[in-house]
Amino acid sequence: MKKFIQTLKNIWSIEDLRKRLTYTIGLVLLFRFGSYVMLPGIDPAIYGQAANVNGQSGLLGLINLFAGGGFSRASIFALGIMPYISASIAMQLLAIAVPYFARMQKEGESGRRKMNQYTRYLTVIVTALQASGYFAYLKNMSEQADFIVAPEGLFWFICVIILTAGTLFTMWMGERITDKGIGNGISMLIMVGIVAGLPAAIINEITNRGADGGGGYIPFVLEIAFMVLVIMGCILLVQGTRRIPVQYAKRVVGSRQYGGVRNYIPLKINAAGVMPIIFAQALMFIPGIFAQINEDWSSSPVLAMLNDFQSVGYNVIYGLLIVIFTYFYTAIIINPTQMADDLKKNGGFIPGVKPGKKTAEFIDNVLSRITLPGSIFLALVAVAPVITRVIGVDQSFASFFGGTSLLIMVGVILDTLQQIESHLLMRHYDGLMKSGRIKGRTSSAIGVPQG
Repeated sequence: MKKFIQTLKNIWSIEDLRKRLTYTIGLVLLFRFGSYVMLPGIDPAIYGQAANVNGQSGLLGLINLFAGGGFSRASIFALGIMPYISASIAMQLLAIAVPYFARMQKEGESGRRKMNQYTRYLTVIVTALQASGYFAYLKNMSEQADFIVAPEGLFWFICVIILTAGTLFTMWMGERITDKGIGNGISMLIMVGIVAGLPAAIINEITNRGADGGGGYIPFVLEIAFMVLVIMGCILLVQGTRRIPVQYAKRVVGSRQYGGVRNYIPLKINAAGVMPIIFAQALMFIPGIFAQINEDWSSSPVLAMLNDFQSVGYNVIYGLLIVIFTYFYTAIIINPTQMADDLKKNGGFIPGVKPGKKTAEFIDNVLSRITLPGSIFLALVAVAPVITRVIGVDQSFASFFGGTSLLIMVGVILDTLQQIESHLLMRHYDGLMKSGRIKGRTSSAIGVPQG
């Protein structure tokens, strides 16, 4: 405890770090405040009753989780940062499929700025479309409870303008946190939205366990112990790497000698982050949409199985999709041929492997081997909330036992702690741990570029 207090004093004594922390906390509080400000044109009392009756599940529940509950509260930040995430993913895929964007991505800082500008423009378009969809969602709810007090055309205009402005303001806050605060701002705001629901979920679980027939508090203690084990596994998944040794040839330029050093290529066992889970979830929501379109299809046993989140068939297919998408997304973001060419240009080689094509094949083989256990463990993390739900854990608390929420929280916390530790070490203070150093991720938790 004394060591912990001294570390906090060291953190607070560094002026630059203190300013960054207070700046980050201030914007996070502003984000949380905005998630409670309701859209104009809605009767709060009537809407509160309608929201309690309807609730959110499936895709809407996922959006509400990432928006920190703002979606279910019809707030000005109801869409959160998700439109920006969707635009960023689309731009990453365009950079792979379209030569123009691929060249732009290789232009260095100027290319990165152009890509960011195009991402912002696309964010405005995506947000406007999603805001129109959110208007239709609220209108459908209002047909039962009649909580919209503004004219329909005016309320649509309010939704599009305010929700678009809210998402852009959230995006701006994320970029400010990245530049002047601590950690990756976009990931930080998503994590804050997820963590915001944790205290209520814990209280609800304790209440349920303490009630008659709840099983008592011993199962709750076992649940916490299991959660700690899952978190430890997620840390291993986020930080696990396979290091390939690289040797650089010696060369003499003038009176100086260059090269001759030994380095490593760190290949992550889960280079795809949470993207495979997001893609798999998007596909698994499609059968539910078909069932809503045609009532006759809803009686199909196959669709019934695919709409039952706790069924064995659903989770087996869900896990297989995650494994497939892990290989797919890893192949997209890591190019062994380009890595081999870059090594050859810089005079580097892998000991015992010929430069060029043989090096690319070697890296590809290693990547394929380490991606398999990484993808399987990622699938297990994704279905962990369902397993805990089956054994009696409350649904709101079960979502923190795995899936995208836990992986994002673990990754963002590691990144933030790593930055804090870097500030401490630069000022010749001790790190946050007695032995070893905290390692962050080399890629964003959500597929959005760091910084």
